[in-house]
Amino acid sequence: MIRFRLKELIADKEFKEQRKITLTEIAESTGVNRTSLSKMQNPATRHSTTTNAIDSLCEYFGCEVGELMIYIPEQKAKAE
Repeated sequence: MIRFRLKELIADKEFKEQRKITLTEIAESTGVNRTSLSKMQNPATRHSTTTNAIDSLCEYFGCEVGELMIYIPEQKAKAE
């Protein structure tokens, strides 16, 4: 399964910039729907997205794709 690391990236950005960052702010800055962002934050939700959204989020967070999302084999995902 693919797990988005959105919560971690938001926490890192908040720490670096010493301010609160909302999903609404991210949605407005990236053009990615707030509902999609919310679904990406929930590991139990399997959310499908576009490469355009991934590109926008990587640009916003200044990260690589592998920092935005990671692959977790099904066996390990079920154990968590």
